[in-house]
Amino acid sequence: MQMGHEFPRAFGFAGILALLIGVGTAATYGVQTVSAEFEAGEDRPGGAATSKRSGQNANAFSHSSGNLSFEDEFTFKLGNGIFRKLWVSSPASTKASDGLGPYYNARACQRCHLKDGRGHPPSGPDDTFVSMLFRIGVPASTSEQIAQLKAHQANTFPDANYGGQIQDVAIQGFPSEATPSITYEEHEVELNGGETVSLRKPIYRFSNMAYGPFPQGLMISPRIANQMIGLGLLEAIPDEALRKPADPQDANGDGVSGRVNKVWDVRKKVVRIGRFGWKAGQPTVEQQASAAFLGDMGLSTALFPNSAGDCTRKNERCLAAPHGSDAQAGTPEVTDKMLELVTFYAQNLAVPPRVRAKEKDILKGKALFSSAGCAACHTPRHVTGDRGEIPKAFWGQVIWPHTDLLLHDLGPDLADGFTEGVANGSEWRTPPLWGIGHTKAVSKHTQFLHDGRARNLLEAILWHGGEAEGSRNHMIEMMPAERELLLGYLNSL
Repeated sequence: MQMGHEFPRAFGFAGILALLIGVGTAATYGVQTVSAEFEAGEDRPGGAATSKRSGQNANAFSHSSGNLSFEDEFTFKLGNGIFRKLWVSSPASTKASDGLGPYYNARACQRCHLKDGRGHPPSGPDDTFVSMLFRIGVPASTSEQIAQLKAHQANTFPDANYGGQIQDVAIQGFPSEATPSITYEEHEVELNGGETVSLRKPIYRFSNMAYGPFPQGLMISPRIANQMIGLGLLEAIPDEALRKPADPQDANGDGVSGRVNKVWDVRKKVVRIGRFGWKAGQPTVEQQASAAFLGDMGLSTALFPNSAGDCTRKNERCLAAPHGSDAQAGTPEVTDKMLELVTFYAQNLAVPPRVRAKEKDILKGKALFSSAGCAACHTPRHVTGDRGEIPKAFWGQVIWPHTDLLLHDLGPDLADGFTEGVANGSEWRTPPLWGIGHTKAVSKHTQFLHDGRARNLLEAILWHGGEAEGSRNHMIEMMPAERELLLGYLNSL
């Protein structure tokens, strides 16, 4: 991930355009026109499901959808209980909570997604990796694996020794798989107007390898936990609304070539559009939750019934360890009811309202966001569907997530070399921006991007390359006051 670009310093066309654009103009990106004026509903980004509670505190991401019924509010609270549950290893007297491990990263969903917010890399030698993990995989090598990839029936293939994820914690009697560590190299970027920003490039190392060195060519992807808000609304965006702006061959020549990820729906046994995770590797909230139970905590569900979690066939002792499944009843460690409750909870964590959406400076920042081309991927507005499996509370909602949920190539500096579904090593799903200005209040930090390398939003933008290189350069060319306006808009979301 060596820095490979010289950043222009001249105040170019983007800066001049930004001065002239004015609040009453609009720009068109893909199939969506983005107005620089306040648009009805922007202050309620989740539509009727927007939280009714204040977003101006540490609990901004922990409230339920604003249009839930009384009965559904009770279901939401039950789901929160499962989300916060501390799991223990088997055998245990608490049969509803046993089955943890043998290898794991955290004992509860809440440990990674503290207050339903985003994770972070360790802040120092005394901090832990509890809200950050390392996905691993090997390239397809057998004819069976290649066929599975072509049919989109598999996203990645686990390593024979370490599985699909590095678990840095284990139950009593087992060694952890490895001990990760991070160091950083700093690189300065000069911005127009005399400002200098230092970007930090992470370097990862692993020690105390329980099962020997990693094989040659192992793909490793560091990932912090994503924020949890608005997932049910993202799930309710119609497939066609995601396919329509996709432009894999960049037919319109704008330099942006987003595409959908194609992944396997384990429950329905069909290929679906990926929506969740850093590379859009999961099609539904339920499957995303099930994969997290398996990989992060070593817990089985109906979708992923392996009671030994991420243990591999080579690790017979791990496979033989006690677990919390009921083999005779066919009941996994996370029962169907538990999975249903935690899925409902995740779907209904509400997006907080915006309180500054109509302010003059915020609208100026919105205009700059548009003129810099950011809306080409972070498309502001969507309308949810009104049929099929979509919960009625989410039907026909105008929402403002600021994402197209598509895969985009962000260049070599952010590439992790990890392939997932059709996503290559430099492609990432456009993350939703709604609620991003609440990160410090909720998560007590402002670390962004998939590995938390960016210490603030400006650094996050400056790391963008590939399809987003033009927008990054626009940001560099802006005058300091313009950059502050654009960042003010982002922090108002």
